Amino acid sequence: MSDLYKPFDEQTTHSQNEEPIKPNPFEQTENPKQKPRKSAGFKSFLSMITAGVMGSALTLGAVTYTDSFDFLKGKPNADTNEYLNADELAASIVPTSNAGNTTVSLADIAEDASKAIVGIVNYQNQSNPFSGAQGTVQSGSGSGVIFKVDGNNAFIVTNNHVIEGATEVEISLYNGEKVKAEVVGADALTDLAVLKIDEKYATHTLEFGDSSGLRPGDQVMAIGNPLGLDLSRTVTQGIVSAIDREIAVETSAGEWELSVIQTDAAINPGNSGGALINTSGHVIGINSLKISDNGVEGLGFAIPSNDVVPIINELIENGKVERPYLGVSLTDLQEIPSVYLQSLPENVTDGTMVSYVEPNSAAAKAGLKQMDVIVAIDHDVVDNSSDLRKYMYSHLSEGDTATLKVYREGKEIEVDVNLDQSNSNTN
Repeated sequence: MSDLYKPFDEQTTHSQNEEPIKPNPFEQTENPKQKPRKSAGFKSFLSMITAGVMGSALTLGAVTYTDSFDFLKGKPNADTNEYLNADELAASIVPTSNAGNTTVSLADIAEDASKAIVGIVNYQNQSNPFSGAQGTVQSGSGSGVIFKVDGNNAFIVTNNHVIEGATEVEISLYNGEKVKAEVVGADALTDLAVLKIDEKYATHTLEFGDSSGLRPGDQVMAIGNPLGLDLSRTVTQGIVSAIDREIAVETSAGEWELSVIQTDAAINPGNSGGALINTSGHVIGINSLKISDNGVEGLGFAIPSNDVVPIINELIENGKVERPYLGVSLTDLQEIPSVYLQSLPENVTDGTMVSYVEPNSAAAKAGLKQMDVIVAIDHDVVDNSSDLRKYMYSHLSEGDTATLKVYREGKEIEVDVNLDQSNSNTN
């Protein structure tokens, strides 16, 4: 995550499912047509990137962002092994008026909504290098929203970064009771996760409202646990400052542009995963980010409910978000000294370079090579690896064919990549 954009909690651990950066075997892809001096220098440069920082070299193994609930086909009940109705599992968006109900006070709305807000504590194993003793310690905390009760389970939505790396997750309920939670699924890119607890602990749930109708100036409330459980279920009021903001974030799964609602409702560390609620009492966002800088106030961000719902439904169904897999590591041109890009036409200043091709991946089968510079996918301009990732995850599914515009040895070519199921990422 950038220095400015900070999650509301202080959790900084990395996902155990993060795909490791691959080695960069340049000796296997040496191009005899290139000048020896340039090839050797460039291979040395890319080797340094691969073995060193590699924070900007992303392994693209990907998924379709889901805009509907068609993927829900039912899930076996753990007790009966019978498939449940998909509609029973799915969270849904209810029609909502952002103007609110003028006959109900904000205090009444906040009081009722707070009963579905929980505190979340992330515990991780830690060992003492001197004594050799091992134990579980609190690594971070955040907030969550109970949104669904089904059978014996109650489901909670929160941010992925709140529970990332946890060996144990504890839920603090409205009445002060604490229970253990099970992680149903998590997705680092969209920063969302679903937990479940026994349904007997869920006395209240909150519904998701339609965030597409939000306008700047609409009243909202943020409810969560700023600075930890001692200030649990703090309610702050503000307005929607802007909609459709795109915030570039760095996650344990790579770079991503998160679509968010901007609000001036006061939020602080510990609010991550809490609810942004409209005056109808519906959740229209999950609080996730803030700008942390001297002199900056009232700049918080929430993931819109219309983006949250399809993701959490897929997490309930599959435990993960399924994405098409390309199978490359990338380094953006802006991070490569110009001396190593002399073979490119002068007008090619943006794009992303292939630094590694995974054997037997979709990219390998299509003939992509190291040092290929990708500048477009399906005629959509690619300025950097984030653009490529965003297009793949938003527009493509397993089985689709994508056309990449590539510069190889200074010449423009097109490469058709079949993102078939055999190349599916198992993240």
